Amino acid sequence: MQPSPTDRPAPSRLVASVAGRADLITAGMTARGLTAAVRGGRLLRPRRDHYLPPDAHPHQVEAVRCGGRLDCVALLALLGVFVLETPQPHVQLERDATRLPAPARGVIRHWRATVAHPHAAVVPVPEALAQAVRCQGARAAVATLDSAWHLGLVDEAGIREVFGLLPRRYGVLRGVLDRRSESGTESLVRLILRGFGCRIELQVRIDGVGRVDLLVDGWLILECDSVRHHSDWSAQVEDRRRDLAAAALGYTTVRLLADDVFRRPDWVREQLRRVVAQRPAVHDSGRSGAGGRRSRPRASPRTVVPES
Repeated sequence: MQPSPTDRPAPSRLVASVAGRADLITAGMTARGLTAAVRGGRLLRPRRDHYLPPDAHPHQVEAVRCGGRLDCVALLALLGVFVLETPQPHVQLERDATRLPAPARGVIRHWRATVAHPHAAVVPVPEALAQAVRCQGARAAVATLDSAWHLGLVDEAGIREVFGLLPRRYGVLRGVLDRRSESGTESLVRLILRGFGCRIELQVRIDGVGRVDLLVDGWLILECDSVRHHSDWSAQVEDRRRDLAAAALGYTTVRLLADDVFRRPDWVREQLRRVVAQRPAVHDSGRSGAGGRRSRPRASPRTVVPES
């Protein structure tokens, strides 16, 4: 049975800070008014003297109840940053914190210092990113950092700050970041192709085709498709027309499903290895070589223009 509109929970949001009892009293509320607001659902009190608005995200409510702040991939996901796995609540706690309530099942606690304000309900983004690097595998960590950088949540200085919070062994990841990646899928595929030694161009515009996600070795177009952007028929029609226009120019287009990249990475890696190995032969005539292979497209400023 579908819930009625009144049964559905109100949309949740990310809250920057926790209001203390003294703050609310100073703002004009009375002790009796606070009690009435909590009982009436107009305020949440996840912890004594700690208040949140009623539409605060459940992960954030749990973080405050635990005596900490929302952290790591849980915070980043709510900010729109790519994380590979759907996160459980991640909570930052001060190392010397004591007499804290037991966390709910699945809550992941990170015991470390923070520069966040005592009333902050979230940690600073660079701290969350540094913790997310520790909590994920290397490839997923790169995709998360790419995403945050692309979204403008950090800049070059912010990236330096992230790596300043990490042990030196993580510095190797800095050299493979690319803020031009517009999705986690693109980042993960790019890392696979780097392992093959391919030349990779991101967000390339091709005359008569439009912008493509990745152009590999000048002839292979890789598009990373997800349900979110390719579920309706009109989007699929446009994709097919673009693919045909690319084929007419001599390009090969391969469309990868985001779910395969996330859940079947070894299979995707093997398929891409085979595709890349079939690089077309290049002839001065520009025609197909022996075996019926198509000629490689000749790149020129008029044909392929990488976006800045």
